[in-house]
Amino acid sequence: MNCLQAEHYWQNYLQTMPNRGRRDQRYLVDQFGDTPELADELGQLVLSNTKTATCSALWEWEAEKSPLPTVGLKTVVLDGADHPICIIETTEVTILTFNEVDARFAYDEGEGDRTLDSWRREHWKYFSRALPRIRKVPSPDMPLVCERFRVLHRF
Repeated sequence: MNCLQAEHYWQNYLQTMPNRGRRDQRYLVDQFGDTPELADELGQLVLSNTKTATCSALWEWEAEKSPLPTVGLKTVVLDGADHPICIIETTEVTILTFNEVDARFAYDEGEGDRTLDSWRREHWKYFSRALPRIRKVPSPDMPLVCERFRVLHRF
């Protein structure tokens, strides 16, 4: 990840804020998906406001010993080449099992044809690739960190 470029982007964002923003505010630098091509595709969906939600396996957060996202968290979103494309703010965080994700959330993720069937099929493929890295196997009752967000700033 291009941390220097992300920090510069973050500082530019703070310049647009009243009182120049809070310098001590915590933010993440991340991209969507697990390949550069998917990061580009999903990043464009975020920029077009088609994608306003995302999810990840709780197990991934635990394996990384990372704190869970919270409402108000800001994230500098990177494209597939690790360039900042926007800043998002988390507006909701819910823990659901894979089988508890509903059609509304699937639609808000903005991917594929936006149906629950498509969401389940594609996310199962994703978790089947990602979870073995942390010695986990996808299951219908695996816990997911489901987030909703809004775009605050575009590059």
